[in-house]
Amino acid sequence: MYPHALIDLHCDTLTACGAPAQGRNTLDDPCAALSLSNLPRQVHWCQCFAIFVPDGLSPEEAYAYYRSHQESFVRQMECFAPRVAPCRTAADIENAWACGKAAALLTVENGAALAGDLDRVEVLARDGVRMMTLTWNGENEIGSGNVSDHGLTAFGKALIPRMEELGILVDVSHLNDRGFYDLLEIARKPFVASHSNARSVCGHRRNLTDDQIRELATRRCLIGLNYYVDFLREDSRPTVEDLFAHVDHFLELGAQDCLALGSDFDGAKLPLWLDCPEKAAGLYACFLDRGYPPALCDQIFFANALAFFRTNLG
Repeated sequence: MYPHALIDLHCDTLTACGAPAQGRNTLDDPCAALSLSNLPRQVHWCQCFAIFVPDGLSPEEAYAYYRSHQESFVRQMECFAPRVAPCRTAADIENAWACGKAAALLTVENGAALAGDLDRVEVLARDGVRMMTLTWNGENEIGSGNVSDHGLTAFGKALIPRMEELGILVDVSHLNDRGFYDLLEIARKPFVASHSNARSVCGHRRNLTDDQIRELATRRCLIGLNYYVDFLREDSRPTVEDLFAHVDHFLELGAQDCLALGSDFDGAKLPLWLDCPEKAAGLYACFLDRGYPPALCDQIFFANALAFFRTNLG
């Protein structure tokens, strides 16, 4: 049994090959974990495609990297128009599904794409970017990932209300703990942890603490379960029981209405039992077999994310 629909908050498929080769169709690459051709046809699929900007680029290089991949996304949406539709709102997603197409949202991983220029938030919004992680693992003009304990910079603190104003969701995956708590003092709207698990279950610093999970639940945010082996289990050899341990822990902390999926396809090593869209959709039957109510399964697979987008993306 498969879900009626599945919304995946994060993959790196668009930029998995680095700088885009002229005309290369990364979204339908048969060598990729996720491709338009291997999406299960019996499932209405919505994929958030991240432009992943690596750490270590100069500001000019980071923005140019973003621009080249944004143009690649636009080109590929046109190339594959019979099968996928670029979307900006929940209504767009549902319209794509009604037309028998996959839905695609453009996101950014690593706010270094802004090159330290607040005016570029408006540029990204015009480009259709719907969500952006503030950092990757290292430091940038906004703050830091888990390589340091530095909080948000002055630029980072000014960025949050600008993103909220222009309708780009703030994504706290990769942001370190100090930056997370700086954000709590500034954010006025719900935000996202697009691909993060529970630190109490797997102690990696990229995962969320219990206190952070409670804050996300209280603020009606959105959390995407990450399939990366290192974030599922500390010895990097997870079984499906480890995934359910994260699910159960999120539910125990009151995250029923904000739990979703954030695979990290083509951006991380995934367990063999969860390394393609067909297997991800097939987890739905596993949830049911374990006794999760169908309504809760629907929430996790698509309904929570769709409701969040309807409220926060217009």
